[in-house]
Amino acid sequence: MELRTQRLLLREWKDEDVEPIVRMVSDPRVGKYLSNIGDRAAIEVWINRERERFKRLGYGLLAIERLDTSGFVGFCGLINVDYQAHFTPAVEISWRLDPDYWGHGYATEAAAAVLDFGFENLKLDQIVANAAVGNVASQRVMERIGMSHDLNDDFDHPLKAADDPLRRQVLYRLRYQDWRRKQ
Repeated sequence: MELRTQRLLLREWKDEDVEPIVRMVSDPRVGKYLSNIGDRAAIEVWINRERERFKRLGYGLLAIERLDTSGFVGFCGLINVDYQAHFTPAVEISWRLDPDYWGHGYATEAAAAVLDFGFENLKLDQIVANAAVGNVASQRVMERIGMSHDLNDDFDHPLKAADDPLRRQVLYRLRYQDWRRKQ
């Protein structure tokens, strides 16, 4: 599966994506608000799990590369929320970019394409996104792609320890009807 935007290709995973992901997740700026995927071996397992998710569900996380350089930018896609919370079951949009590509609108561009795919092709009623309270950059992306935030939806992430500074999360939502109106 592939999605194309003006500047980006979102595609299924290749074996050669392991090294760029290792570099990306080892950057402390990337880990500031996100859980670490792991070392090289864990990333290989993670990529294989993403390939299997696509076979099973028809969606998952896609590698992002620039069309003009084929350079690895990061990943973006849809995943099922795998924990219990007041908004689950739910499908979540998620992204992670290499810091070299921050500030160029790539996250917004990729996420908008993934939202379109989720609503048009998968016929989802709603897509959610969450981020640590302090992760303002991700919250801005959520707002730029049309998602809305209600303070009453914010929650403590059940997979984070009580003393984890990333435990408190903001939740954004976009319903199909609202997405359709903006089209």
